Amino acid sequence: MRLKDLQRLELPPSADMHVHLRQDELMKLVVPRIRAGGVDTVFVMPNLQPPVITVAQALEYRSHLQASEPQIQYLMSLYLHPSLTPEVIAEAAAAGIAGVKLYPQGVTTNSESGVTDIEDFLSIFAAMEKHDLVLNLHGEVPYPSQKCSLEEEFLPRLKDLHHRFPKLRIVLEHCSTAAALDAVRDCGPSVAATITAHHLYLTEEISRGDPLAFCKPIPKKASDRDALIKVACSGDPKFFFGSDSAPHPLISKRTEQQVPAGVFTQPFATQLVLLAFEEAITRGVIKENEVTQERLEQFLSRSGRRFYKLPQPNDAQKIVLERKGERIPLSISSADSTLEAQRILIESFETKLIALEASCRPRAVQRIRLKKQQSEMPTSRTKRGRYGSIISPMKKALVDKLTE
Repeated sequence: MRLKDLQRLELPPSADMHVHLRQDELMKLVVPRIRAGGVDTVFVMPNLQPPVITVAQALEYRSHLQASEPQIQYLMSLYLHPSLTPEVIAEAAAAGIAGVKLYPQGVTTNSESGVTDIEDFLSIFAAMEKHDLVLNLHGEVPYPSQKCSLEEEFLPRLKDLHHRFPKLRIVLEHCSTAAALDAVRDCGPSVAATITAHHLYLTEEISRGDPLAFCKPIPKKASDRDALIKVACSGDPKFFFGSDSAPHPLISKRTEQQVPAGVFTQPFATQLVLLAFEEAITRGVIKENEVTQERLEQFLSRSGRRFYKLPQPNDAQKIVLERKGERIPLSISSADSTLEAQRILIESFETKLIALEASCRPRAVQRIRLKKQQSEMPTSRTKRGRYGSIISPMKKALVDKLTE
């Protein structure tokens, strides 16, 4: 498929199987923009403050989300916590809760109540296997590793869990290394993985060099990024889309001494994946014939739904992507301007991508506009782009890393 020459593309609505929709005012700002990214189904993370550890909390949270945007299917999850019991797992399954998220303690945003020892939860995993709930893993260890990345250090635990509970459906979330992809392939069909949009662009140098690009797991080498791209367009049903879109107030990304982890991509989720493939073709990472309609549908929509045992979209449910020339805004704000969410795309992306704007259409057909940004970039530290953002030579160097 010659993506760069396409002016119009129809796809089933995307299923985003890893989202952070936050709470309170930030939730109200973010949730109405889900459909703009071509998404109609989301798997919602439970790391709120306090974390979602009861079925009642999960159902209440879902009702708040539905009040903000009723046309989205919300798959809810519980936070793996010492208060969970096999009885709670049975209650969750009966209530339609989709999964339980394991956060190693301290590894990412709002993970202070996370797991310190997986062995403490074997009875929970057995109950999840019995009641067919998904175990969602943040696959990093909570301590430094001298020999490999935190994700690679975690992988033996994934394999051990799969060995002990072979029928337990497990998702290794937001893979960031080629080793993680290999580990998922080596497991049986009950183990799958999500891949984000931003890990199709970022490397460690970019992420650590720009607070707006800082996320967990930290992106790794360019070779890892390219391995993710190849798998994402391979058609392998074990790998599907989960944006891990994680908004924060913009001021927290700019002023806090300890920068919160997360990249906000939700309003352009589908579009960014397509643009990543388009760029990867240009860089020679993948070939045009490797990006097909069927493989796009598998990664963005069908494989995730199949793993979560959801019905597939019917032929009338489509999103339409068109190149129209819109630009990604640098941030989103509440109507009264009292809350501004972090940039929709980190500054490192600004001169590489321009996204698409989705107008609100009936659920069956949603139009999304797709466009790359201008290739030239101001080199003066004081020159400003269309939206007034200062782009320094340092940022240009970071952007150039995307094409290495």
